[in-house]
Amino acid sequence: MSPDAPPPEVIVDTPATRLEPDLLLQRLPVDGVGAVVSFVGLTRGKEGEANVLRLEFDAWQEELPKVLHALAIQAAQTYGLRAVAIAHRIGSVEPEEPIVAIHVGSAHRGPAFDACRWLIDELKQQAPLWKKEVTDHGATWKAGLG
Repeated sequence: MSPDAPPPEVIVDTPATRLEPDLLLQRLPVDGVGAVVSFVGLTRGKEGEANVLRLEFDAWQEELPKVLHALAIQAAQTYGLRAVAIAHRIGSVEPEEPIVAIHVGSAHRGPAFDACRWLIDELKQQAPLWKKEVTDHGATWKAGLG
């Protein structure tokens, strides 16, 4: 990011109710943007032989928005982004419902794709979130978000 570039616009959300990726995308500022790349992660309905009933996400709620914001700023500075909108659900998420949404706006598509991949990878490593998978075979806390 050049020193003369305006600071990136960042939107962070951590809803406890249904995440709406399309509404988040509508909030992404697009002034000067030539490419928007998005990632939406959903709850799978099966894990191996088990039917997934829901995922339950617990978070360090005071820190999660700060971590997501810091990741968005780092991505913007590294990849020259103009805007980032990032959201992760907390609470119970049923199969086929969105868990996470990331939208990045950049002047060009290459940096936007790279930044979006980097953001989801880093979110899974750094976000203070814990996931319990509830299936028809029982419930298990999963190590990490991967």
